Amino acid sequence: MELQQLRYFQTVARLEHMTQAAEELNITQPALSRTISRLEEDIGVPLFDRMGRHIRLNAYGEVFLAHLERSFSELDQAKKKITDMARLHAGAVSIATTNISIFPSLLSSFLRQHPDIRVRQYLQRDMTMYELLDKGLVDMCITSEPVEGPGIEWQPIFTEELLLLVPREERFVHRHEIRLIEVKHEKFISPSNGYYALNGLEQLCVHAGFAPDILFEGNDSVVIGEMVSLGLGISFIPKHLWDKFSDILKDRLHVLKITEPHCTVTTGVSRSTERYLTAAARTFYEFVVNKRWES
Repeated sequence: MELQQLRYFQTVARLEHMTQAAEELNITQPALSRTISRLEEDIGVPLFDRMGRHIRLNAYGEVFLAHLERSFSELDQAKKKITDMARLHAGAVSIATTNISIFPSLLSSFLRQHPDIRVRQYLQRDMTMYELLDKGLVDMCITSEPVEGPGIEWQPIFTEELLLLVPREERFVHRHEIRLIEVKHEKFISPSNGYYALNGLEQLCVHAGFAPDILFEGNDSVVIGEMVSLGLGISFIPKHLWDKFSDILKDRLHVLKITEPHCTVTTGVSRSTERYLTAAARTFYEFVVNKRWES
């Protein structure tokens, strides 16, 4: 079996259409058909069921494809490792993050010490953080909730206090502290990812003794702030983030320290223990885990 044969088989198995596969591979359909036939002869069983012009991966083909993709993954990891060995002091690191306030300061501190390393940041997409790590699309994730799954390691790196974000209304503006149970009848504006995402908000409120009434759930922190300022609901905000933007927001929004329960959020970094990290990615991971950005 040749590597080219295996790549051709992988494409045909994915498309289950010989003509489309031939076009994608930029070869003729007869040549592709002969390649697949020779592969089946080498293995000793058909890998596809043929129904006229249509083909479908059969049970033999599914088993072969599963093992083949694992083999290709190992080859890709080997190539990545060898490339990294040849370029030990250069490279890039890719990071998926939720919308966290510490990332800019963490990143600026890292780049001052390692100006030759390029960092690519990905905001959370439709694909879950676990899938991004499992498929090797990013080197690590920085999130406020542990990324869980086989072969995934999560290390906490930063814990900060959450404040209650409220509109500048008479009932709030003269206060500096509040117990969370006091707002059990309020509407809540909740982010759908990031710091205090919906699950985290609900846990905090349940711990205080009530289930929150969620009016709106979204990803845009600007929109959430606007809705709170208009009196449509209340939300949570990390103290670090409020301290950073309070001069801009204090004329429209107000924050209250939550005295009971004590509300915090812990941010951590996740990586796959089953995938090779480049020198650049290892450098960033050790920098974050060892909290060198705080020094």
